[in-house]
Amino acid sequence: MNAFPWLSLITFLPLGSGLLILGVRERPELCRKLGLAAALAELAVVLAAVAAAGQAGGSWLLVEDRAWIPGFAIRYTLAMDGLSQVFVCLTALFGVLGVLVSWRQVTERVGAFHFCLLAALSGVQGVFLATDLILFALFWEAQLIPVFFLIAVWGHGERRRAAVKFFLFSATGGLFMFLAVIVLSVAHAGGQSFALADLTGAQLPPGLGAWLFAAFLLSFAVKIPLVPIHIWLPDAHTQAPTAGSLILAGLLLKTGGYALMRFAFPLFPAQAAACAPLLVALGLAGVFFASLMALVQDDLKRLVAYSSIAHMGLTVAGIASLTGLGMTGAVVLMVCHALTTGGLFASAGMVDERLATRSLKSLGGLWDQAPLFGSLFLVFSLASAALPGLGNFVGEIMIVFGLFKVHALAGAAAVAGMAVTLIYLLRMNRDTLFGPRRSELPMTDVGLREALVLVPLALAVLLVGLHPAPLQDLIAGPIHNLLIHLPQFPALGVRP
Repeated sequence: MNAFPWLSLITFLPLGSGLLILGVRERPELCRKLGLAAALAELAVVLAAVAAAGQAGGSWLLVEDRAWIPGFAIRYTLAMDGLSQVFVCLTALFGVLGVLVSWRQVTERVGAFHFCLLAALSGVQGVFLATDLILFALFWEAQLIPVFFLIAVWGHGERRRAAVKFFLFSATGGLFMFLAVIVLSVAHAGGQSFALADLTGAQLPPGLGAWLFAAFLLSFAVKIPLVPIHIWLPDAHTQAPTAGSLILAGLLLKTGGYALMRFAFPLFPAQAAACAPLLVALGLAGVFFASLMALVQDDLKRLVAYSSIAHMGLTVAGIASLTGLGMTGAVVLMVCHALTTGGLFASAGMVDERLATRSLKSLGGLWDQAPLFGSLFLVFSLASAALPGLGNFVGEIMIVFGLFKVHALAGAAAVAGMAVTLIYLLRMNRDTLFGPRRSELPMTDVGLREALVLVPLALAVLLVGLHPAPLQDLIAGPIHNLLIHLPQFPALGVRP
Protein backbone atom coordinates (compact mmCIF):
# COMPACT_ATOMS: atom_id res chain seq x y z
CA MET A 1 0.00 0.00 0.00
CA ASN A 2 1.32 3.43 -0.90
CA ALA A 3 0.75 6.26 1.57
CA PHE A 4 -0.18 8.87 -1.03
CA PRO A 5 -3.17 7.96 -3.27
CA TRP A 6 -1.32 8.39 -6.55
CA LEU A 7 -3.50 5.93 -8.42
CA SER A 8 -6.79 7.49 -7.30
CA LEU A 9 -5.45 10.89 -8.28
CA ILE A 10 -4.46 9.57 -11.72
CA THR A 11 -7.89 8.04 -12.19
CA PHE A 12 -10.16 10.81 -11.01
CA LEU A 13 -8.21 14.02 -11.67
CA PRO A 14 -9.47 14.23 -15.29
CA LEU A 15 -13.10 13.62 -14.28
CA GLY A 16 -12.94 16.22 -11.49
CA SER A 17 -11.37 18.73 -13.85
CA GLY A 18 -14.06 18.05 -16.41
CA LEU A 19 -16.80 18.81 -13.87
CA LEU A 20 -15.04 22.10 -13.06
CA ILE A 21 -15.01 23.00 -16.76
CA LEU A 22 -18.75 22.36 -16.99
CA GLY A 23 -19.16 25.18 -14.47
CA VAL A 24 -17.67 27.69 -16.92
CA ARG A 25 -19.10 26.15 -20.10
CA GLU A 26 -20.37 29.54 -21.33
CA ARG A 27 -16.76 30.71 -21.84
CA PRO A 28 -15.24 28.58 -24.63
CA GLU A 29 -11.73 30.00 -24.52
CA LEU A 30 -11.50 29.48 -20.77
CA CYS A 31 -12.77 25.91 -21.24
CA ARG A 32 -9.96 25.21 -23.70
CA LYS A 33 -7.30 26.62 -21.35
CA LEU A 34 -8.68 24.71 -18.36
CA GLY A 35 -8.85 21.55 -20.46
CA LEU A 36 -5.21 21.90 -21.44
CA ALA A 37 -4.21 22.69 -17.85
CA ALA A 38 -6.09 19.59 -16.62
CA ALA A 39 -4.46 17.35 -19.23
CA LEU A 40 -1.00 18.71 -18.42
CA ALA A 41 -1.67 18.26 -14.69
CA GLU A 42 -2.69 14.64 -15.35
CA LEU A 43 0.55 14.05 -17.26
CA ALA A 44 2.56 15.63 -14.42
CA VAL A 45 0.82 13.47 -11.81
CA VAL A 46 1.47 10.33 -13.85
CA LEU A 47 5.17 11.17 -14.18
CA ALA A 48 5.37 11.91 -10.45
CA ALA A 49 3.69 8.59 -9.67
CA VAL A 50 6.13 6.76 -11.94
CA ALA A 51 9.02 8.43 -10.13
CA ALA A 52 7.51 7.53 -6.75
CA ALA A 53 6.97 3.93 -7.84
CA GLY A 54 10.66 3.33 -8.46
CA GLN A 55 12.19 0.69 -10.69
CA ALA A 56 9.75 -1.61 -12.43
CA GLY A 57 9.87 -5.33 -11.79
CA GLY A 58 7.46 -8.19 -11.81
CA SER A 59 5.52 -7.08 -8.75
CA TRP A 60 3.04 -4.28 -8.16
CA LEU A 61 4.76 -0.93 -7.82
CA LEU A 62 1.85 1.03 -6.35
CA VAL A 63 -1.28 -0.39 -4.72
CA GLU A 64 -4.41 1.10 -3.16
CA ASP A 65 -6.76 -1.37 -1.52
CA ARG A 66 -9.81 -0.57 0.58
CA ALA A 67 -13.07 -2.29 1.39
CA TRP A 68 -15.81 -0.82 -0.80
CA ILE A 69 -18.96 -3.00 -0.49
CA PRO A 70 -17.99 -5.57 2.18
CA GLY A 71 -21.30 -7.44 2.01
CA PHE A 72 -20.47 -8.56 -1.52
CA ALA A 73 -16.68 -8.82 -1.11
CA ILE A 74 -16.19 -5.92 -3.55
CA ARG A 75 -13.05 -3.87 -2.93
CA TYR A 76 -11.68 -0.60 -4.24
CA THR A 77 -8.36 -1.93 -5.52
CA LEU A 78 -6.08 -0.05 -7.89
CA ALA A 79 -2.60 -1.34 -8.70
CA MET A 80 0.17 -0.46 -11.13
CA ASP A 81 3.03 -2.60 -12.42
CA GLY A 82 5.30 -2.08 -15.43
CA LEU A 83 2.63 -3.19 -17.90
CA SER A 84 -0.10 -0.88 -16.64
CA GLN A 85 2.47 1.90 -16.19
CA VAL A 86 3.14 1.93 -19.93
CA PHE A 87 -0.53 2.43 -20.79
CA VAL A 88 -1.18 4.91 -17.99
CA CYS A 89 1.61 7.13 -19.37
CA LEU A 90 0.22 6.72 -22.89
CA THR A 91 -3.25 7.77 -21.72
CA ALA A 92 -1.95 10.91 -20.05
CA LEU A 93 0.01 11.85 -23.19
CA PHE A 94 -3.04 11.38 -25.41
CA GLY A 95 -5.09 13.58 -23.10
CA VAL A 96 -2.78 16.52 -23.85
CA LEU A 97 -2.77 15.75 -27.58
CA GLY A 98 -6.56 15.43 -27.65
CA VAL A 99 -7.01 18.91 -26.19
CA LEU A 100 -4.42 20.48 -28.51
CA VAL A 101 -5.79 18.90 -31.68
CA SER A 102 -9.31 20.09 -30.84
CA TRP A 103 -8.31 23.69 -30.09
CA ARG A 104 -9.78 25.14 -33.31
CA GLN A 105 -11.77 22.17 -34.60
CA VAL A 106 -14.36 22.18 -31.80
CA THR A 107 -16.35 25.42 -31.71
CA GLU A 108 -19.72 24.29 -30.30
CA ARG A 109 -20.43 23.16 -26.74
CA VAL A 110 -16.74 23.50 -25.95
CA GLY A 111 -17.19 22.95 -22.21
CA ALA A 112 -19.19 19.77 -22.68
CA PHE A 113 -16.64 18.50 -25.21
CA HIS A 114 -13.76 18.89 -22.76
CA PHE A 115 -15.81 17.25 -20.01
CA CYS A 116 -16.41 14.21 -22.24
CA LEU A 117 -12.77 14.07 -23.29
CA LEU A 118 -11.50 14.21 -19.70
CA ALA A 119 -14.17 11.77 -18.46
CA ALA A 120 -13.06 9.30 -21.13
CA LEU A 121 -9.49 9.60 -19.84
CA SER A 122 -10.67 8.77 -16.31
CA GLY A 123 -12.48 5.69 -17.53
CA VAL A 124 -9.47 4.46 -19.49
CA GLN A 125 -7.08 5.06 -16.58
CA GLY A 126 -9.44 3.09 -14.36
CA VAL A 127 -9.38 0.16 -16.79
CA PHE A 128 -5.57 0.11 -16.74
CA LEU A 129 -5.37 0.31 -12.92
CA ALA A 130 -8.31 -1.64 -11.47
CA THR A 131 -7.60 -5.15 -10.22
CA ASP A 132 -10.93 -5.85 -8.51
CA LEU A 133 -13.05 -7.37 -11.25
CA ILE A 134 -16.24 -5.47 -10.39
CA LEU A 135 -14.32 -2.19 -10.31
CA PHE A 136 -12.69 -3.10 -13.63
CA ALA A 137 -16.07 -3.92 -15.20
CA LEU A 138 -17.48 -0.60 -14.04
CA PHE A 139 -14.60 1.36 -15.57
CA TRP A 140 -14.90 -0.81 -18.71
CA GLU A 141 -18.50 0.30 -19.21
CA ALA A 142 -17.98 3.86 -17.96
CA GLN A 143 -15.39 4.66 -20.62
CA LEU A 144 -17.99 4.03 -23.34
CA ILE A 145 -20.39 6.82 -22.35
CA PRO A 146 -18.19 9.91 -22.94
CA VAL A 147 -16.77 8.41 -26.14
CA PHE A 148 -20.33 7.79 -27.37
CA PHE A 149 -21.11 11.50 -26.92
CA LEU A 150 -17.80 12.57 -28.49
CA ILE A 151 -18.81 10.73 -31.66
CA ALA A 152 -22.55 11.49 -31.60
CA VAL A 153 -22.32 15.23 -30.83
CA TRP A 154 -19.03 16.43 -32.34
CA GLY A 155 -18.59 13.89 -35.14
CA HIS A 156 -19.19 14.15 -38.86
CA GLY A 157 -21.86 12.95 -41.31
CA GLU A 158 -23.72 9.94 -39.97
CA ARG A 159 -22.22 10.38 -36.53
CA ARG A 160 -25.25 9.24 -34.53
CA ARG A 161 -25.50 5.94 -36.39
CA ALA A 162 -21.77 5.35 -35.90
CA ALA A 163 -22.01 6.23 -32.21
CA VAL A 164 -24.95 3.89 -31.63
CA LYS A 165 -23.16 1.05 -33.42
CA PHE A 166 -20.02 1.63 -31.31
CA PHE A 167 -22.03 1.66 -28.10
CA LEU A 168 -24.16 -1.39 -28.87
CA PHE A 169 -21.20 -3.56 -29.81
CA SER A 170 -19.09 -2.46 -26.84
CA ALA A 171 -21.88 -2.50 -24.24
CA THR A 172 -23.12 -5.94 -25.31
CA GLY A 173 -19.64 -7.39 -24.96
CA GLY A 174 -19.24 -5.69 -21.61
CA LEU A 175 -22.54 -7.08 -20.36
CA PHE A 176 -21.46 -10.65 -21.07
CA MET A 177 -18.19 -10.02 -19.24
CA PHE A 178 -20.03 -8.52 -16.25
CA LEU A 179 -22.21 -11.61 -15.96
CA ALA A 180 -19.14 -13.82 -16.26
CA VAL A 181 -17.44 -11.89 -13.44
CA ILE A 182 -20.37 -12.58 -11.11
CA VAL A 183 -20.56 -16.27 -12.03
CA LEU A 184 -16.79 -16.63 -11.64
CA SER A 185 -16.87 -15.14 -8.16
CA VAL A 186 -19.78 -17.31 -7.04
CA ALA A 187 -18.30 -20.50 -8.53
CA HIS A 188 -14.86 -19.85 -7.08
CA ALA A 189 -14.10 -22.65 -4.62
CA GLY A 190 -12.10 -20.41 -2.28
CA GLY A 191 -15.09 -18.25 -1.27
CA GLN A 192 -16.64 -15.22 -2.90
CA SER A 193 -14.11 -12.67 -4.05
CA PHE A 194 -13.64 -10.30 -6.98
CA ALA A 195 -9.89 -9.81 -6.48
CA LEU A 196 -7.81 -10.70 -9.53
CA ALA A 197 -5.19 -12.40 -7.35
CA ASP A 198 -7.80 -14.63 -5.66
CA LEU A 199 -9.51 -15.66 -8.90
CA THR A 200 -6.39 -16.26 -11.02
CA GLY A 201 -6.38 -19.89 -12.12
CA ALA A 202 -9.52 -20.63 -10.06
CA GLN A 203 -10.72 -24.24 -9.98
CA LEU A 204 -14.05 -24.28 -11.83
CA PRO A 205 -16.57 -27.01 -12.72
CA PRO A 206 -15.84 -28.70 -16.09
CA GLY A 207 -17.17 -26.69 -19.02
CA LEU A 208 -17.96 -23.57 -16.99
CA GLY A 209 -14.46 -22.16 -17.44
CA ALA A 210 -14.80 -22.34 -21.23
CA TRP A 211 -18.07 -20.37 -21.18
CA LEU A 212 -16.68 -17.74 -18.83
CA PHE A 213 -13.50 -17.37 -20.90
CA ALA A 214 -15.66 -16.97 -24.02
CA ALA A 215 -17.59 -14.14 -22.36
CA PHE A 216 -14.38 -12.31 -21.40
CA LEU A 217 -12.90 -12.93 -24.84
CA LEU A 218 -15.98 -11.60 -26.63
CA SER A 219 -15.89 -8.35 -24.68
CA PHE A 220 -12.19 -7.78 -25.26
CA ALA A 221 -12.25 -8.89 -28.91
CA VAL A 222 -14.94 -6.32 -29.69
CA LYS A 223 -12.77 -3.56 -28.31
CA ILE A 224 -9.51 -4.73 -29.97
CA PRO A 225 -11.31 -5.13 -32.58
CA LEU A 226 -10.82 -8.68 -33.80
CA VAL A 227 -12.23 -9.77 -37.18
CA PRO A 228 -15.14 -10.63 -37.65
CA ILE A 229 -16.55 -8.42 -34.86
CA HIS A 230 -14.72 -5.32 -36.04
CA ILE A 231 -17.51 -3.72 -38.06
CA TRP A 232 -18.20 -0.90 -35.60
CA LEU A 233 -14.71 0.57 -35.90
CA PRO A 234 -14.47 1.94 -39.49
CA ASP A 235 -17.70 3.94 -39.07
CA ALA A 236 -16.74 5.16 -35.60
CA HIS A 237 -13.33 6.37 -36.77
CA THR A 238 -14.67 7.93 -39.96
CA GLN A 239 -17.40 9.94 -38.23
CA ALA A 240 -15.58 10.77 -34.97
CA PRO A 241 -13.90 14.14 -34.42
CA THR A 242 -10.11 14.01 -34.50
CA ALA A 243 -9.83 13.86 -30.72
CA GLY A 244 -12.34 11.00 -30.70
CA SER A 245 -10.25 9.11 -33.22
CA LEU A 246 -7.18 9.68 -31.05
CA ILE A 247 -8.96 8.27 -28.00
CA LEU A 248 -10.36 5.33 -29.97
CA ALA A 249 -7.17 4.30 -31.77
CA GLY A 250 -4.66 5.33 -29.14
CA LEU A 251 -6.43 4.16 -25.99
CA LEU A 252 -9.71 2.22 -26.30
CA LEU A 253 -8.32 -0.36 -28.71
CA LYS A 254 -5.41 -0.84 -26.32
CA THR A 255 -7.74 -1.58 -23.40
CA GLY A 256 -8.82 -4.73 -25.29
CA GLY A 257 -5.27 -6.03 -25.76
CA TYR A 258 -4.31 -5.07 -22.22
CA ALA A 259 -7.37 -6.77 -20.72
CA LEU A 260 -6.63 -9.92 -22.69
CA MET A 261 -3.21 -10.14 -21.02
CA ARG A 262 -4.22 -8.84 -17.58
CA PHE A 263 -7.51 -10.66 -17.04
CA ALA A 264 -8.63 -13.22 -19.66
CA PHE A 265 -5.41 -15.23 -19.92
CA PRO A 266 -4.48 -15.31 -16.18
CA LEU A 267 -8.04 -16.09 -15.07
CA PHE A 268 -8.49 -18.93 -17.56
CA PRO A 269 -5.02 -20.21 -18.51
CA ALA A 270 -6.09 -23.65 -19.76
CA GLN A 271 -8.90 -22.22 -21.89
CA ALA A 272 -6.60 -19.50 -23.22
CA ALA A 273 -4.01 -22.06 -24.31
CA ALA A 274 -6.67 -24.23 -25.97
CA CYS A 275 -8.01 -21.19 -27.84
CA ALA A 276 -4.58 -19.80 -28.77
CA PRO A 277 -4.38 -21.36 -32.28
CA LEU A 278 -7.82 -19.98 -33.13
CA LEU A 279 -6.82 -16.50 -31.90
CA VAL A 280 -3.61 -16.62 -33.94
CA ALA A 281 -5.61 -17.61 -37.02
CA LEU A 282 -8.23 -14.88 -36.49
CA GLY A 283 -5.55 -12.27 -35.81
CA LEU A 284 -3.63 -13.10 -38.98
CA ALA A 285 -6.83 -13.34 -41.04
CA GLY A 286 -7.65 -9.86 -39.79
CA VAL A 287 -4.29 -8.58 -41.04
CA PHE A 288 -5.04 -9.71 -44.60
CA PHE A 289 -8.73 -8.78 -44.59
CA ALA A 290 -8.22 -5.29 -43.17
CA SER A 291 -5.23 -4.61 -45.43
CA LEU A 292 -7.25 -5.51 -48.52
CA MET A 293 -10.13 -3.34 -47.30
CA ALA A 294 -7.73 -0.45 -46.69
CA LEU A 295 -6.48 -0.78 -50.23
CA VAL A 296 -9.87 0.14 -51.73
CA GLN A 297 -10.78 3.01 -49.38
CA ASP A 298 -11.02 6.57 -50.67
CA ASP A 299 -11.53 8.31 -47.30
CA LEU A 300 -8.17 8.93 -45.60
CA LYS A 301 -9.52 8.34 -42.07
CA ARG A 302 -11.34 5.17 -43.10
CA LEU A 303 -8.14 3.84 -44.65
CA VAL A 304 -6.24 4.49 -41.41
CA ALA A 305 -9.09 2.83 -39.48
CA TYR A 306 -8.71 -0.39 -41.46
CA SER A 307 -4.94 -0.24 -40.95
CA SER A 308 -5.67 -0.19 -37.20
CA ILE A 309 -7.65 -3.41 -37.51
CA ALA A 310 -4.72 -5.00 -39.35
CA HIS A 311 -2.15 -3.95 -36.76
CA MET A 312 -4.30 -5.01 -33.83
CA GLY A 313 -4.86 -8.37 -35.53
CA LEU A 314 -1.11 -8.87 -35.53
CA THR A 315 -1.09 -7.84 -31.87
CA VAL A 316 -3.62 -10.53 -30.99
CA ALA A 317 -1.55 -13.12 -32.85
CA GLY A 318 1.50 -12.06 -30.82
CA ILE A 319 -0.34 -12.35 -27.50
CA ALA A 320 -1.84 -15.72 -28.45
CA SER A 321 1.58 -17.11 -29.38
CA LEU A 322 2.06 -17.53 -25.61
CA THR A 323 5.76 -16.71 -25.98
CA GLY A 324 7.78 -13.99 -24.29
CA LEU A 325 8.85 -12.62 -27.67
CA GLY A 326 5.33 -12.54 -29.05
CA MET A 327 3.78 -10.90 -25.97
CA THR A 328 6.55 -8.33 -25.58
CA GLY A 329 6.27 -7.52 -29.28
CA ALA A 330 2.50 -7.16 -28.92
CA VAL A 331 2.87 -4.57 -26.15
CA VAL A 332 5.55 -2.66 -28.09
CA LEU A 333 3.34 -2.72 -31.18
CA MET A 334 0.32 -1.50 -29.20
CA VAL A 335 2.32 1.47 -27.93
CA CYS A 336 3.79 2.28 -31.34
CA HIS A 337 0.47 1.77 -33.11
CA ALA A 338 -1.06 4.33 -30.77
CA LEU A 339 1.72 6.80 -31.60
CA THR A 340 1.71 6.30 -35.38
CA THR A 341 -2.03 5.96 -35.89
CA GLY A 342 -2.57 8.90 -33.57
CA GLY A 343 -0.24 10.90 -35.79
CA LEU A 344 -2.04 9.78 -38.95
CA PHE A 345 -5.50 10.58 -37.55
CA ALA A 346 -4.29 13.99 -36.37
CA SER A 347 -2.82 14.58 -39.84
CA ALA A 348 -6.09 13.57 -41.51
CA GLY A 349 -7.92 16.03 -39.27
CA MET A 350 -5.55 18.84 -40.30
CA VAL A 351 -6.09 18.02 -43.97
CA ASP A 352 -9.87 18.05 -43.49
CA GLU A 353 -9.65 21.36 -41.60
CA ARG A 354 -7.76 23.05 -44.44
CA LEU A 355 -9.15 21.43 -47.60
CA ALA A 356 -12.63 20.40 -46.38
CA THR A 357 -12.12 16.89 -47.74
CA ARG A 358 -10.43 13.59 -46.86
CA SER A 359 -11.01 11.97 -50.23
CA LEU A 360 -7.79 10.66 -51.75
CA LYS A 361 -9.17 11.64 -55.19
CA SER A 362 -9.20 15.29 -54.09
CA LEU A 363 -5.78 15.40 -52.44
CA GLY A 364 -2.31 15.14 -53.96
CA GLY A 365 0.74 17.37 -54.02
CA LEU A 366 0.57 18.21 -50.30
CA TRP A 367 4.32 17.79 -49.84
CA ASP A 368 5.12 20.77 -52.09
CA GLN A 369 2.67 23.01 -50.25
CA ALA A 370 3.40 21.85 -46.70
CA PRO A 371 6.84 20.21 -46.45
CA LEU A 372 6.88 19.87 -42.64
CA PHE A 373 3.44 18.27 -42.69
CA GLY A 374 4.58 15.99 -45.51
CA SER A 375 7.71 14.94 -43.62
CA LEU A 376 5.82 14.05 -40.46
CA PHE A 377 3.06 12.26 -42.39
CA LEU A 378 5.70 10.21 -44.16
CA VAL A 379 7.38 9.31 -40.84
CA PHE A 380 4.08 7.98 -39.44
CA SER A 381 3.39 6.08 -42.66
CA LEU A 382 6.84 4.49 -42.74
CA ALA A 383 6.51 3.56 -39.09
CA SER A 384 3.16 1.88 -39.83
CA ALA A 385 4.91 0.01 -42.63
CA ALA A 386 7.42 -1.27 -40.02
CA LEU A 387 10.48 0.43 -41.47
CA PRO A 388 13.60 -0.63 -39.49
CA GLY A 389 14.69 2.11 -37.11
CA LEU A 390 11.11 3.04 -36.21
CA GLY A 391 9.14 1.62 -33.29
CA ASN A 392 6.59 -0.53 -35.11
CA PHE A 393 9.39 -2.59 -36.64
CA VAL A 394 10.58 -3.66 -33.19
CA GLY A 395 7.14 -4.85 -32.15
CA GLU A 396 6.28 -6.58 -35.41
CA ILE A 397 9.59 -8.40 -35.77
CA MET A 398 9.32 -9.72 -32.20
CA ILE A 399 5.80 -10.95 -32.93
CA VAL A 400 7.01 -12.66 -36.11
CA PHE A 401 9.82 -14.43 -34.23
CA GLY A 402 7.38 -15.43 -31.50
CA LEU A 403 5.00 -16.92 -34.07
CA PHE A 404 7.83 -18.78 -35.84
CA LYS A 405 8.68 -20.42 -32.52
CA VAL A 406 5.24 -21.99 -32.23
CA HIS A 407 4.36 -22.59 -35.88
CA ALA A 408 6.36 -21.81 -39.03
CA LEU A 409 3.22 -21.27 -41.10
CA ALA A 410 1.94 -18.65 -38.66
CA GLY A 411 5.28 -16.83 -38.79
CA ALA A 412 5.31 -16.91 -42.59
CA ALA A 413 1.73 -15.61 -42.72
CA ALA A 414 2.66 -12.74 -40.41
CA VAL A 415 5.55 -11.77 -42.70
CA ALA A 416 3.22 -11.90 -45.71
CA GLY A 417 0.71 -9.74 -43.85
CA MET A 418 3.39 -7.14 -43.12
CA ALA A 419 4.18 -7.07 -46.84
CA VAL A 420 0.51 -6.48 -47.74
CA THR A 421 0.36 -3.44 -45.45
CA LEU A 422 3.11 -1.86 -47.53
CA ILE A 423 0.83 -1.72 -50.59
CA TYR A 424 -1.94 0.43 -49.13
CA LEU A 425 0.48 2.63 -47.20
CA LEU A 426 2.45 3.36 -50.37
CA ARG A 427 -0.80 4.15 -52.18
CA MET A 428 -1.89 6.46 -49.32
CA ASN A 429 1.36 8.43 -49.52
CA ARG A 430 1.28 8.59 -53.31
CA ASP A 431 -2.26 9.98 -53.38
CA THR A 432 -1.77 12.53 -50.59
CA LEU A 433 1.80 13.80 -50.70
CA PHE A 434 2.87 13.43 -54.31
CA GLY A 435 1.48 13.91 -57.80
CA PRO A 436 -0.49 16.92 -59.06
CA ARG A 437 -2.37 19.20 -56.70
CA ARG A 438 -6.13 18.50 -56.94
CA SER A 439 -7.67 20.91 -54.43
CA GLU A 440 -8.22 24.61 -55.09
CA LEU A 441 -7.85 25.41 -51.40
CA PRO A 442 -4.36 26.12 -49.99
CA MET A 443 -2.68 23.50 -47.80
CA THR A 444 -0.82 25.61 -45.26
CA ASP A 445 1.94 23.95 -43.26
CA VAL A 446 1.59 22.91 -39.62
CA GLY A 447 1.66 25.69 -37.05
CA LEU A 448 3.21 25.63 -33.58
CA ARG A 449 0.19 24.06 -31.86
CA GLU A 450 -0.07 21.35 -34.49
CA ALA A 451 3.68 20.73 -34.34
CA LEU A 452 3.29 20.18 -30.58
CA VAL A 453 0.91 17.35 -31.46
CA LEU A 454 2.81 15.67 -34.28
CA VAL A 455 6.50 16.15 -33.39
CA PRO A 456 6.39 14.41 -29.96
CA LEU A 457 4.60 11.44 -31.54
CA ALA A 458 7.23 11.20 -34.29
CA LEU A 459 10.10 11.50 -31.78
CA ALA A 460 8.58 8.81 -29.56
CA VAL A 461 8.28 6.43 -32.52
CA LEU A 462 11.91 7.10 -33.42
CA LEU A 463 13.05 6.64 -29.79
CA VAL A 464 11.36 3.25 -29.44
CA GLY A 465 12.75 2.20 -32.79
CA LEU A 466 16.35 3.09 -31.93
CA HIS A 467 16.38 2.28 -28.20
CA PRO A 468 13.53 -0.10 -27.26
CA ALA A 469 15.30 -1.61 -24.23
CA PRO A 470 13.72 0.66 -21.55
CA LEU A 471 10.22 -0.19 -22.75
CA GLN A 472 11.04 -3.90 -22.96
CA ASP A 473 12.57 -3.86 -19.46
CA LEU A 474 9.45 -2.20 -18.09
CA ILE A 475 7.13 -4.97 -19.27
CA ALA A 476 9.51 -7.93 -18.89
CA GLY A 477 8.52 -8.74 -15.30
CA PRO A 478 4.72 -8.69 -15.75
CA ILE A 479 4.96 -10.78 -18.93
CA HIS A 480 7.22 -13.30 -17.17
CA ASN A 481 4.68 -13.58 -14.36
CA LEU A 482 1.94 -14.16 -16.91
CA LEU A 483 3.83 -16.82 -18.84
CA ILE A 484 4.77 -18.96 -15.86
CA HIS A 485 1.05 -19.56 -15.19
CA LEU A 486 0.15 -20.31 -18.82
CA PRO A 487 0.37 -23.69 -20.55
CA GLN A 488 2.46 -23.82 -23.69
CA PHE A 489 1.09 -23.21 -27.18
CA PRO A 490 -0.73 -26.47 -28.03
CA ALA A 491 0.61 -27.00 -31.56
CA LEU A 492 4.31 -27.59 -30.81
CA GLY A 493 4.54 -26.93 -27.09
CA VAL A 494 7.58 -24.70 -27.52
CA ARG A 495 8.40 -21.65 -25.46
CA PRO A 496 11.65 -19.67 -25.39
